Amino acid sequence: MAIQNKKIPEGEFQALRAEVLTQWPTGRDVNLEESVAYHKAMPENRIFSRKLVEAKKNQKTLIQPRAGVPVVEKHIELLQHLEQFGEADLLPTTIDSYTRQNRYKEAENGIEESIRLDRAMLNGFPAVNHGVANCRRVIESVNVPVQIRHGTPDARLLAEICFAGGFTSYEGGGISYNLPYAKSVPMEETIRDWQYVDRLTGIYEEAGVSINREPYGPLTGTLVPPCVSHAVAIIEALLAAEQGVRNITVGYGQCGNLVQDVAAIRTLEELTNEYMHKYGYDDAVITTVFHQWMGGFPQDEAKAFGVISWGSATAALSKATKVIVKTPHEAAGVPTMEANAQGLRCTKQVISMLSDQVCTAANLEEEKDIIRRETRCIVDKCFELGEGDLAVGSVRAVLAGVLDIPFAPSRYNAGKMLPARDNDGAIRILDMGALPFTDDIKAFHRAKIEERAKAEKRNATFQMVIDDVYAISKGRLVGRPQALRR
Repeated sequence: MAIQNKKIPEGEFQALRAEVLTQWPTGRDVNLEESVAYHKAMPENRIFSRKLVEAKKNQKTLIQPRAGVPVVEKHIELLQHLEQFGEADLLPTTIDSYTRQNRYKEAENGIEESIRLDRAMLNGFPAVNHGVANCRRVIESVNVPVQIRHGTPDARLLAEICFAGGFTSYEGGGISYNLPYAKSVPMEETIRDWQYVDRLTGIYEEAGVSINREPYGPLTGTLVPPCVSHAVAIIEALLAAEQGVRNITVGYGQCGNLVQDVAAIRTLEELTNEYMHKYGYDDAVITTVFHQWMGGFPQDEAKAFGVISWGSATAALSKATKVIVKTPHEAAGVPTMEANAQGLRCTKQVISMLSDQVCTAANLEEEKDIIRRETRCIVDKCFELGEGDLAVGSVRAVLAGVLDIPFAPSRYNAGKMLPARDNDGAIRILDMGALPFTDDIKAFHRAKIEERAKAEKRNATFQMVIDDVYAISKGRLVGRPQALRR
């Protein structure tokens, strides 16, 4: 499949659109002109982009949960609970796994079984099956903006129905919703399909309706170095901007070291704006999202609140525009709505307490500098590999291991780069793989890993990585040998 980073021509887009809307019967209820009018009549308190811009202006960190159940009435009940008792500033609609794989018939069966058994038989909200009218029921049931969160390689029909249904924010991208989520989907395919989503977003934008787009920041959520997630976020933001998207939220998943995490959020917005201006997208508004810890959680709820609080403090000190909140049931599976609300209130309390404080750690600037240099190495190499075309370059970069996401299931991902924590708990790189770093950056990482190895009196090996993956669930940040734990 030939791809290029160029706005999809009108005729080509309309031909694709006619095909997409026939993928499930609810597609025939989508009317673009009517949908634009519906959005324009929407009260400002339900518009995601407006709330993000206001929060950015006031340096306020908004809180948002994850949540989604299969039956419309139950989903409305859940969101209303999170708004009222969780004090959520923003709300989600998390899409079920069948819909993510475009398996709408199985999703339909899941809805029927959920109604019959009076319990959720899907792990999210099957928006395609419910269609435009039911999506609008969800939107109109709450007083804050609602975002679609999912994990779909081909999210075209989902976007059509959700945009028409009144959702004003949409997560994902052609890299972030492929490599961490799918095993055998070619990169060219997902980039092309997500160009469709972004062009649809751009068409709404051109009609006077601002829909927020959010590349998925955490990726695999497991020891992802900031430079890797930054590179993906910047690439997806640039690809979206080319299609006409103008309100973009770039994200990052908590690593656990306070200085590195604060440096990451601050450089993420800075670098995204740098590349936006460099390539002529000067009118794009960039905001940030910080994801609380995405790895293993303690089973004990009190200890889980400790992890949530640490993520909340980091989000507040980094001045992220919003934070995605975890729950005390994270280790057990899908949380109750009461537990979800508890995670939100815990986060709001910490953020409120720290709203006037600023992180000024002595090594913050050093950390920001290394992240900037690493990220530029990766993004610039993607442009080089694509001979100036970022869509082409990102595909080639993945295949070459230049863009390498740790622990991703995709067979197209090189999987050669190997991260581990340094002696202070920051994510460093144990094995560079094919990352296009300069010699001084490589030396920096070797020195940091060696410092930890010396402190632990062991060799720097894959065992460090294993220990780090499980550390937080066992009450630590750095996966030290038992004898060194204090």
